Amino acid sequence: MKALDELSYKVIGCAIEVHRTLGPGLLESAYEKALMHELKLNNIPVKSQVEVSMNYKGVDIGEGLRIDLLIDNQLIVELKSVEEFKPVHYKQLLTYLKLMDKQVGLLINFNVSNLTDGVKRIVNDY
Repeated sequence: MKALDELSYKVIGCAIEVHRTLGPGLLESAYEKALMHELKLNNIPVKSQVEVSMNYKGVDIGEGLRIDLLIDNQLIVELKSVEEFKPVHYKQLLTYLKLMDKQVGLLINFNVSNLTDGVKRIVNDY
């Protein structure tokens, strides 16, 4: 878990740099591209728009979902640019964590004055 904590802090630092540079009010896609670039500049392995396979009662029902960012194949990051987090945002990330069998995710809202107010860490208790 310590390694995941360190990775989370690094990702949050990169997100803060993106927010400091671009500010709030842009579309989520702009923040995703900028954060991808910042992560790569910091040598943090990242994949974007990763397809999530779904299985329903033993039947593969395809890849109907995509997560915004998968960091070092361990940490799921879901990006938002919204007025405020809604309960469904937390549930969405928790569902992604369960489907991908991952332990920790970050929900990051770039539409805030101070980015630390827009970061939530979600843990999948399995």
